[in-house]
Amino acid sequence: MSTLAHTMMTAARPTDSGLVGPGGLDRYPYAETPVPGRAANPGWEGADPELGRVGRRAAGSRGRGLHGQLVQQLGQMIVSGDLGADRPLVPEEIGQRFEVSRTVVRESLRVLEAKGLVSARPNVGTRVRPVSDWNLLDPDIIEWRAFGPQRDDQRRELSELRWTIEPLAARLAAGHGREDVQQRLSDMVEIMGHALGQGDTLTFSRADAEFHTLLIQLAGNRMLEHLSGIVSAALQVSGGPVTGCDRPSETSLAQHARIVDALAAGDGAAAEGAVRQLLTVHPEVERVVPAPREH
Repeated sequence: MSTLAHTMMTAARPTDSGLVGPGGLDRYPYAETPVPGRAANPGWEGADPELGRVGRRAAGSRGRGLHGQLVQQLGQMIVSGDLGADRPLVPEEIGQRFEVSRTVVRESLRVLEAKGLVSARPNVGTRVRPVSDWNLLDPDIIEWRAFGPQRDDQRRELSELRWTIEPLAARLAAGHGREDVQQRLSDMVEIMGHALGQGDTLTFSRADAEFHTLLIQLAGNRMLEHLSGIVSAALQVSGGPVTGCDRPSETSLAQHARIVDALAAGDGAAAEGAVRQLLTVHPEVERVVPAPREH
């Protein structure tokens, strides 16, 4: 077993407490966590009843400090529709509502503005922007949509996008033959096999996400590489159409190994076909992507 494979397996968490992607990125869907003894926060004028429910969600679930928590909460509220398009966001009211400073509010709104969720203009203030302005390729927005009312659309769109991106990446990667990345891909398959034998779905999913990120990076196309975060985000959301990546199994493991073998042989057509087979939706659920093409 390689050093990398051993390190990833020994560093894996003992329990599946959240969504984990490459590089140790942790995201967790919110859960209701009432705080005993704390008075209710002031309500926003004109806010719908659901606003208070969202505001009471667990403050420590993201582990990024007050700034990250506020970005997460406001982002989810916007994406879910709790804060509709053209809704004014007054920093003072947000600060009172979530018990944070003006600095935290200001920095959080800047992050949301960079994602296209809000806009700030002189004499107008900060307002929620329509969906057409959102950066729908932003991993945070992908996650928020996947756990909100738009979950079905988000997961379908992710499946379709992956089916477009990854087979092409595999075909291109077969011509690059970088031994260091090839070894890392083999390491990920080894980790997935060990995790499967141990029933460790978390480690399996982490290695799976790393595998697909490496595959896109190996393609040698910087524009495709820029989209690798989308694939990682897709692998972090669950409950969508079931592909070979969604259910740890011997079949899934074998399909990943086929991809590695095809890449090592420099066979682009075989690598592309293996990825298409892996991403094909299982017959027991509704198909959202076409069947693999004949080569």
